[in-house]
Amino acid sequence: MSDARDAGYDDFLDAVEEGDPFYLQGDGDGWLPPREFDPETGERGLSQEPLPETGEILTCTTTYVASPDFVDDAPFVVAVADFGPVQMTGQVRGVDPEDVEIGDEVTPAVDETETTGDRLLVFDPA
Repeated sequence: MSDARDAGYDDFLDAVEEGDPFYLQGDGDGWLPPREFDPETGERGLSQEPLPETGEILTCTTTYVASPDFVDDAPFVVAVADFGPVQMTGQVRGVDPEDVEIGDEVTPAVDETETTGDRLLVFDPA
């Protein structure tokens, strides 16, 4: 398990764990931490806005042969889910990998990898 803290990403994971997930909003699109400015407009001082409670899986893939950091987690599903203003990538948990489908509704959560014990963003079935 890594002891290094990534301020923006770990702050986001803390907020998800506390039930208060957010995204960053400027004049352009929504972004996820650790974004410090809107790359489309250059605007700094993005505001924290509440993340929608559920998202929809846009695409997913099942990994059967994983990198060393995830070898004990395999097989697992990685999905991109649309949460309105932002899209997020995470592992789908709580469902058999063969049962994950595009269009499934999910909620964000935080879990640990089986291999390293590092925290990561996961999606649970809604």
